[in-house]
Amino acid sequence: MWCGPEHRAMSKPSTTAHIPLAERLRPRTLAEVIGQQHILGEGMALRVAFESGQPHSCLLWGPPGVGKTTIARLMADAFEAQFLSISAVLGGVKEIREAVDLAQTARDGLENRRTIVFVDEVHRFNKSQQDAFLPHVESGLFTFIGATTENPSFEVNSALLSRAAVYVLQPLSEDDLAQIIAKAHAIQAVPELEADAQARLIAYADGDARRLLNTLETLAVAAHREKLEVVRDEWLMKVLGERMRRYDKGGEQFYDTISALHKSVRGSDPDAALYWLVRMLDGGAEPKYMARRMIRMAAEDIGLADPRALRLALDAAEVYERLGSPEGELALAECVVYLAIAPKSNAVYKAYNSVRKLIKSDGTRPVPLHLRNAPTTLMKDLDYGKAYRYAHDEPDAFAAGENYWPDGMKPPTLYEPVERGLEIKIAEKMRALREKNTQARKP
Repeated sequence: MWCGPEHRAMSKPSTTAHIPLAERLRPRTLAEVIGQQHILGEGMALRVAFESGQPHSCLLWGPPGVGKTTIARLMADAFEAQFLSISAVLGGVKEIREAVDLAQTARDGLENRRTIVFVDEVHRFNKSQQDAFLPHVESGLFTFIGATTENPSFEVNSALLSRAAVYVLQPLSEDDLAQIIAKAHAIQAVPELEADAQARLIAYADGDARRLLNTLETLAVAAHREKLEVVRDEWLMKVLGERMRRYDKGGEQFYDTISALHKSVRGSDPDAALYWLVRMLDGGAEPKYMARRMIRMAAEDIGLADPRALRLALDAAEVYERLGSPEGELALAECVVYLAIAPKSNAVYKAYNSVRKLIKSDGTRPVPLHLRNAPTTLMKDLDYGKAYRYAHDEPDAFAAGENYWPDGMKPPTLYEPVERGLEIKIAEKMRALREKNTQARKP
């Protein structure tokens, strides 16, 4: 599924010069839709909604150029509804009020017409702006359709989210994009493309039909100027320059990719870790951010199994600070490979999360007297610090049997080292110390 910009003049004069290619090829019916068959195919959720005759509020979540605006327009056409579009980037409360007035006019008029209010980039609206839709959605004044490239779980108010179905749109496949090129060629909007050139163009579009169509328009103008009947790969490379991949530095794709990197490191696959690292750097991710993420990986997934990993991650961040790009990126690559092959332990990470949960659910227990600080005479008279055993004065600097927990609290086991890397030795030492405590506490 794809859509194009609302208004943009074509560069090449023609009888349709005022209509962008994306608009000329925009589907007018569901039968013309390319892609998104997982929600628009026969028997699928959104197709059933179209055929029900009853519009419902929904959120269309997906990357750019996959058809969010087109779906909204098709829904309005299917229900013969008034279509009102608001850009959350440019609009605000004023535009929302105007939409409410127009919806009331349409409802109260002779035709008693339905209204669909489409909000593009709805995640750009703040909480109060999103809340402004709620009473009108609940009253049925209009059907709300929001389009977002961001995860609605994080970016859309829970109240609005609970009143709207969420449909996830996917990037268009290579076959989908090839069909769009064929449609453009069929109306003689673009010259013939050599197979290698078409493959490169599809890869360049990266699942974004709007990007594909805008690029096709640019190529058509250039090819017409040079009187080319066939676009070949060499010429295409000259026109496009170095391929720049679509990369949303703050969106869902970004977090999916960093997730893939983190999981590759955790899974001890250095080749995959390098691949995802370079994918992110090549796509425009900030190297300093990548360095911070690797510091987190060292602490979370390697921990005390190899404490050198954390130091190496910090060193890689410092090297990048000093060298910058591209030289400093080699240190990041070295770091991510080391993290991937290092022994793994999340024992400290798990212990930290467990104790946070324990503290939230447990009361605020007083510190035992023998563990309290006693800097004044009054505190000493109140037995602060009394009977505390100074570990350095004990055999092996260990006060066997001493209690460091609040009085009356059964000591939980939080940190459980794994049998990997340095934690093998840590586990052996902890078993020995626990045995000493057990022996010392026997009556």
